[in-house]
Amino acid sequence: MENQDINEESINNQEETNIQNEAISEDNVTAKPSAEELLAEEKDRYIRLYAEFENYKKRTSKEKMEFFQYANQDMMVSMLGVLDDFERALKEIAKNGNPSDLQGVELIYNKFKSKLTEKGLKAMEVNPGDSFNVDFHEAITQIPAPSEDLKGKIVDVIETGYTLGDKVIRFAKVVTGN
Repeated sequence: MENQDINEESINNQEETNIQNEAISEDNVTAKPSAEELLAEEKDRYIRLYAEFENYKKRTSKEKMEFFQYANQDMMVSMLGVLDDFERALKEIAKNGNPSDLQGVELIYNKFKSKLTEKGLKAMEVNPGDSFNVDFHEAITQIPAPSEDLKGKIVDVIETGYTLGDKVIRFAKVVTGN
């Protein structure tokens, strides 16, 4: 009996100790953070918000610049047909026309081409013998290569390709050798 009373008493003491420890730990958990901790937390939140806003400004500025750069792309593509017609006319006038007509058409052609170049249009430099690149060239047909070194390479350029900024707006149409 005495042992039983001692056991009950020690169990009661342990329960009281556990309850006191829980109360102390609850006080620690629910304790309010200090002013320095609150200030550090708010400062961190402010810095993150500021950085996020700066990234937003950069992203929208970049999107706006890209929009203005490529806004006239449709107009440029429609003008490529006129540019091709000018080139064909120059070739024909050079064959059969008089020099003063050729000079007048060349003047208009060069002015038109320079205005398009100012807006970012660039002709691709493609020559016979260059390697065929799917990113810039469109193969119209394949012919037997006139020489061994032209196999898999460009044999003839049918239509000039153009880029607007760094974006291809018309692929160069070429004939490849096989």
